[in-house]
Amino acid sequence: MSSYAKLEHEDEDENLLYRILSVLCCRNGCRYCSDCCKQRADDNPMPSSSEQYIVQPSQDQEDDRRCSVDSRRSSAGADSRRGSSSVMSDSRRPSTPAPVIDMKPIEFWTASTNKETVQPRTPTRRYHGEFSQYGDINKFQPKLYEVEENQVELTDEEKVARYRLGQIHFSLQYNISNTQLTVRIIKAKDLPPPVCNDFTKQDFAHSNPYVKVCLLPDQKSSQQTTVKRKTQDPIFEESFTFELPFKEAQRRTLLLSVQDFDKYSRHCVIGQLILPLEGINLLKGKHMWKPLQPSTQNNPALGEILVSLNYLPSAGRLNVDIIKAKQLLQTDIITGSDPFVKIQLLQGLKLIKTKKSSTKKNTIDPVFNESFNFNVSPVMLAENSVVISVWDHNSKCRDDFVGQIVIGKYSSGPSEMTHWNRMLQSQRSPVAQWHSLHTREECEQISPASAAVS
Repeated sequence: MSSYAKLEHEDEDENLLYRILSVLCCRNGCRYCSDCCKQRADDNPMPSSSEQYIVQPSQDQEDDRRCSVDSRRSSAGADSRRGSSSVMSDSRRPSTPAPVIDMKPIEFWTASTNKETVQPRTPTRRYHGEFSQYGDINKFQPKLYEVEENQVELTDEEKVARYRLGQIHFSLQYNISNTQLTVRIIKAKDLPPPVCNDFTKQDFAHSNPYVKVCLLPDQKSSQQTTVKRKTQDPIFEESFTFELPFKEAQRRTLLLSVQDFDKYSRHCVIGQLILPLEGINLLKGKHMWKPLQPSTQNNPALGEILVSLNYLPSAGRLNVDIIKAKQLLQTDIITGSDPFVKIQLLQGLKLIKTKKSSTKKNTIDPVFNESFNFNVSPVMLAENSVVISVWDHNSKCRDDFVGQIVIGKYSSGPSEMTHWNRMLQSQRSPVAQWHSLHTREECEQISPASAAVS
């Protein structure tokens, strides 16, 4: 049998199978294979949605199939050998029934004119990383950062003529190998006499100036020069190093505070310089003369002290540890400061016991690391107060008072009261905290315990 005859025979088989499947799989809505189907289709032209339908090929699909058969017949002569083998293998292959597809009817409805128009939601941008630590960015108040248009920045010459507080000469240099910023205080000139700042001074002719250096916002790591006696044009030639990364140094602000030393009263601030380091080439280094401006801090700080408290209820013992102090106010212009600490325990307003630490020679940043024990019963613990005062030792005359704090029932401030309450809540565990020293007058106005020991 030729290949053309085989193709014809295959076409007849496919037509026969197609008719058999149409009869066996007949459902309402398909081709009318008999009169009964046609009658049922006329009675119920729209079948229910629960019925399943077989997708029948349309007339266009059938025409396409016939065209494909004709094209195969025309190419049968050229591919007789290959065609014959493929036809024989295809004739043995069983025919597959048409797939059954579950189709649901499409529902149509008219759009309602009364529906509310829905606006698309504007996407919100979330800030992560650096902004998250500052809270919601929408809570910033731009008015706080507005600059007045009428505000004019004064030049250095205008500041010198306006304030008349003198000038200071200094230099800046950053060493990238050891990550250190060096601030060199060279000298100052044209400082005002003491009579301009404090009329209670005994020596109205000359000042005793010194300079405090710090990198804002960190004021606790400040350093200071030596005191120059009786001069309005002091020469310091002292260098101070601050260890910090280069990028951090560029974000800092240099604060130079020129102060006047006075043994008989509190030191006063002559003037200050606030200089942001952002626009300065610290790697190359720079020498500058800058005018001093008035300071909002009329009286310098007295220093800070680190104290640790620990109460043992089973032993009935209160431990007071004096760890260290820093940036204490210098009271001796010649020999320097020789600080020590006095600890006094009061029950109510009655002095119970007084103890004293060792003296540290020639330093304003002493390290003590000394512990003092007091016998206090748990019942009377709430009635006790501890007065801690810092003094400057003098071998030839009376010791100089530097500053004081009171911790306990009659605390000298909220910081001291917080420290005492923390110790009461965590007994048997030491609680350490830094405290700023106060003058005796400030303590006596707040704490009756301070007035009881003076």
